[in-house]
Amino acid sequence: MGLGRQRTRPDRVRADKAYDSRSNRSYLRRRGIKATIPVPADRIRNRLQRGSRGGRPPKFDKDDTSSGTRSSAG
Repeated sequence: MGLGRQRTRPDRVRADKAYDSRSNRSYLRRRGIKATIPVPADRIRNRLQRGSRGGRPPKFDKDDTSSGTRSSAG
């Protein structure tokens, strides 16, 4: 067998709200990849309505998203 290309695994993944699902987050956690994915407002609202049974929100690093924003230099 040939050596081929080495497999690489990212340290962190940034995604938009569309990729916030339990299966995506658990897959990344299983592989040891940190995720910065904002949670949609309806999911936050539903969790808050459940009160203490709503569970813990996923960890979100605001500093990571602010440093990754693109600025438009005109």
